[in-house]
Amino acid sequence: MAFSRRSLLVTAGTALVAGATGGLARAQGTTTDTRITPRELGDPKAKIVVEEWFSLTCIHCAHFAENTFPLVKKNLIDTGKIRYVFHDFPTDQLATVAAMVARTLPPERYEAFAISLLSSLDRWAYVQDGSPLEALKKMAAFAGMPGETFDKTVADQQLMQFILAQQTEAQDKYHFDSTPTFRFNNKIQVSNDMDYETFAKNVTDAS
Repeated sequence: MAFSRRSLLVTAGTALVAGATGGLARAQGTTTDTRITPRELGDPKAKIVVEEWFSLTCIHCAHFAENTFPLVKKNLIDTGKIRYVFHDFPTDQLATVAAMVARTLPPERYEAFAISLLSSLDRWAYVQDGSPLEALKKMAAFAGMPGETFDKTVADQQLMQFILAQQTEAQDKYHFDSTPTFRFNNKIQVSNDMDYETFAKNVTDAS
């Protein structure tokens, strides 16, 4: 999904707070808030690290999640060949809220919930009848999130600011122009959906 710098700034809605990560961590005392910890799969010692920046309302991200990622997980992540790191990069307000909800679930549920959202965009993000937010709330309930937790999460300005601050940092550093964007071992950057063969070739080239 293509986007502009202006659209990202509009998405933010409110001014980003410098040091949002630190603020969330301090709010939890000496314990790090798990909502801001990395979301990743695979062997932490894998020689190849693949990072994906994606938006939970992006149809191209959805296509990758449904058609390519299952093979990536089976052949490359589960076999210990790569460590896979997810980065939230919401391209609209609804995607920002969805990322907040996904990060509030226990970390071990993040991947499954994100994939389920991407696999069912027509049932929540682009629902024809009803409210996308209410549809998202139902999806969260299926994942084990109580309604009151959902309501508290979507109103959490600190969490929103953390996600948007991370997004802005990535945009300034890597100059993304679309989602999904992938970086392979910090050597190769691809801003496009891709099939498994192309993905695997990039892994090989980055090794």
